[in-house]
Amino acid sequence: MSKVLSLKLQDRVFEETEEILRRSRKARNAYFNEAINLYNKVWKRKLLKQKLAKESALVAADSLEVLEAFERLEDELSE
Repeated sequence: MSKVLSLKLQDRVFEETEEILRRSRKARNAYFNEAINLYNKVWKRKLLKQKLAKESALVAADSLEVLEAFERLEDELSE
């Protein structure tokens, strides 16, 4: 299913796009779909990175405790 959109582009962006479309012989609609799809992927990665950083910060203290426990265990075993 497709949706019809009305879109305003800056003149410079429009002119660059038209030049690329002329050279690539790609349909404008296909070009915009690919561009938006790529931009969506970039944003999904950014949002995932933020989520992972937040979750990592939440468990950082626990991770350090586990690491210290393993280091103590390793020290005890090597004695």
